[in-house]
Amino acid sequence: MRFAVVAGLLAVLLPLPLLAAPVLLISIDGLRPGDLIDAEARGVKAPVLRALMAEGAYATGVRAVLPTVTYPNHTTMITGTAPARHGIGSNTVFDPVGAADGGWYWYASDIAVPTLWDQVHDAGKTVANIGWPVSVGASSIDANVPEYWGHGGPDNQKLLKALATPGLADDLEARADAPYAAMFGDTVAADEAKARFAAALIAAKRPTFMTLHLIGLDDAQHGHGPGAPEAYAALARIDAAVGGLVAAARKAQPDLVVAIASDHGFAKVEHDVHLKALFAAEGLLTLNADKTAVTAWDASPWNAGGTAAVVLARPEDAALRAKVAAVLAKLKARPELGIAQVIDQQAAAARGGAKEAAFFVNFKFGYESGDGLSGPPVTKSGAKGMHGYFPDAPEMRAAFLIAGKGVPKARSLGDIDMRDIAPTLAKVMGVTLSQAEGRSLF
Repeated sequence: MRFAVVAGLLAVLLPLPLLAAPVLLISIDGLRPGDLIDAEARGVKAPVLRALMAEGAYATGVRAVLPTVTYPNHTTMITGTAPARHGIGSNTVFDPVGAADGGWYWYASDIAVPTLWDQVHDAGKTVANIGWPVSVGASSIDANVPEYWGHGGPDNQKLLKALATPGLADDLEARADAPYAAMFGDTVAADEAKARFAAALIAAKRPTFMTLHLIGLDDAQHGHGPGAPEAYAALARIDAAVGGLVAAARKAQPDLVVAIASDHGFAKVEHDVHLKALFAAEGLLTLNADKTAVTAWDASPWNAGGTAAVVLARPEDAALRAKVAAVLAKLKARPELGIAQVIDQQAAAARGGAKEAAFFVNFKFGYESGDGLSGPPVTKSGAKGMHGYFPDAPEMRAAFLIAGKGVPKARSLGDIDMRDIAPTLAKVMGVTLSQAEGRSLF
């Protein structure tokens, strides 16, 4: 009797046990929650994803971090923190004079806080990855095929193999019976190859944590617009590829928990707004003689699709800060530039934006940040869909669903925060993520 009472008290006082199940986290870049929740009304064919929703729990929307672009949000998914903490402030590194040749945040060493990869690996469990952003050189990923664009050509294929875990590329080629190069690119065909390679990797390694990034839907929406027939066709193929992967993965790991996430929503776009050209006209950027390169700068935009952060060369210079604030106020007053909002560093910090940003410019839907250094300040966009806008907008909501061992069935999680994903997955895998700013969803 006494034992039963003590056991009962312990059950009340102690936290619930961690679930300790393996997790497959698949990011479908640019997946909008409404395209799953309202699939029938929209004519979307995604039976696999819909079945996973019914089997487990799903969010009606995920509030992304600032800016709503790929690399900051993917890093939030595996750290539970906003860019101000994890350090990945945009897709591309801030590079006002072009010294980085358009380089992105490829390298895991740029992440300033522990990741789920780190915590799972430190717990003595196996970690695998195919194509997740900011994963080059991640020492805690035991089997790593990192995302890296490269510059094309035969040598690029050598580089992509060299960046992977030694020996992994050749091993996976043999297991998947497909060329390693098929996984690289922003096409649905590349996603289908990634899914095939991921199935081979899971069968071989039985990882506790596997991350996979699929980007063909994002490319289709940039090229044709959100809700376009081409976008829905891309989603249908990705859904089928995910179905094959999940079936194979569950055969290898019957207790597998499958999580599907996206990083942002989408809006239609028509115009490029060239803030760099406007900054040059105000004397904040100095250009070379033919106006093709920046040679010096006092303040520069850091473009991210529907937003642009503004970084000061001398953050402590109050006069410079005041000058830039005045310039931005003047530009916002010009309706043809499509600027919806300008916030200062304090407001950006409250939203978790990059610490480097002295200001953030948010464009109206239909407008995006362009890279032109001279010429007309507004030109026709080469894209038909864009994201990056402030995360307040419902159109920027991302998707999330999770199914498997220990996951509540047929439950709507409502609107969640992007920072909630990592602590939720940490609980499922039986590890802790103490620095996370979010909360476990169940």
